[in-house]
Amino acid sequence: MRRTLSWLLVLALLLSLTGSAFAQGKDYSNVTIRIYSNSNSTERVTWLKNEAKAAGFTISLDDTTVISGDVTAIQAANENKDGDILFGLNETRWSQVVNGVYENVKLVDWTPSWANEVGEYAYPGKAYGLVIQNILMLYRNDELGTKGEALNFKHWADLVDSGYTWYRQGRVGGTTNSNINNSLLYPFVDPASPAGGISLDGWKMLWKYCQDGIFTGDSYGFDPLNRGDVQVATFYSSSLYGKIDAAAEGSATPLKGTMQPENWNLVNIEDGTYYIAEYLGILDREGRSAEETEAVTAFAEWFGSAETQAYWGEEFDSYPCNEKAVEMLYPDGKPPIYEIKNFALAPIEGTDMNYAEYVAAHNAEWTNIMTNLGFFWADAASAVAEPDWEALDWATLTQSK
Repeated sequence: MRRTLSWLLVLALLLSLTGSAFAQGKDYSNVTIRIYSNSNSTERVTWLKNEAKAAGFTISLDDTTVISGDVTAIQAANENKDGDILFGLNETRWSQVVNGVYENVKLVDWTPSWANEVGEYAYPGKAYGLVIQNILMLYRNDELGTKGEALNFKHWADLVDSGYTWYRQGRVGGTTNSNINNSLLYPFVDPASPAGGISLDGWKMLWKYCQDGIFTGDSYGFDPLNRGDVQVATFYSSSLYGKIDAAAEGSATPLKGTMQPENWNLVNIEDGTYYIAEYLGILDREGRSAEETEAVTAFAEWFGSAETQAYWGEEFDSYPCNEKAVEMLYPDGKPPIYEIKNFALAPIEGTDMNYAEYVAAHNAEWTNIMTNLGFFWADAASAVAEPDWEALDWATLTQSK
């Protein structure tokens, strides 16, 4: 998104080395800092390597051709045992990391100088928030979409009976894919259900979402919506405005307008949207020297700082957890996509959990159910038959194969 930068961010850009290792008279570039993350598109990896180098750091970070998704990132860190920094993921994974679920992924005790700038987005002493993401449902309202009709749903799941065409993902795994499913399943929460705490109607709905949705091989829903292949699609908030700015590069009939949409809009969903926060933590790597640990800590301080997160947010349309970075990026107020109600924090009746915690408690079961039943086939020719819902053995389906 093209925005007018606040004077704070302009000043920070002019003084870009003020908070770096060089500004403190130190150059840590002789230490290679190994990073694991699922926020690792080629563009992000290239940017971070270059900016880190300018600040006096050398980093090693794989892009999505090597590591794709939160599960792959955390598994690689656990198996390789060579990590120094972990960032990205979401509350589900971070709660597992903090609670020691992964044998070889432990965090050092650490409180950065900017800890009080990220508000509630912290596991105190362990991990601290970087960016806030949410999942959005978009639609075209031009001749390739609803022809001027506004879309208003009570629940995300209302999409499957809307009469419009939509784009759906083509695999079970991945952070964004999981959060789309979290949004769709929200109205079907049933703590007493043996089907992973989701009612049978919820799984029937999700099957219809797969069966009737369109998958064209695109990673996410923006591109098919931009081309006019579908009328409705889901996408993550980070990068949305930047994608719209460049929409004409990938379509003869592109989406237009960012803060003031011209031929598209957000579906107005009464429930709201599912937010996640991505975090940063320092891994406890065996055998790391005091000098190496100092370099790793300095990098974490630099990367999570308001100035660096403002640069990151400007470059990738990310919304920072750091409140000072938000002030730099958005002096005139929050973008509309971050004003939507957050149902991740809604309490779940019959439990002592909010919905994000409920998702974390049942995430593995949901993944197993979808994998075992064959949800999200990439090729329509390989679609399996719809299950006999009344005859399923949920005790088995909620377990991995």
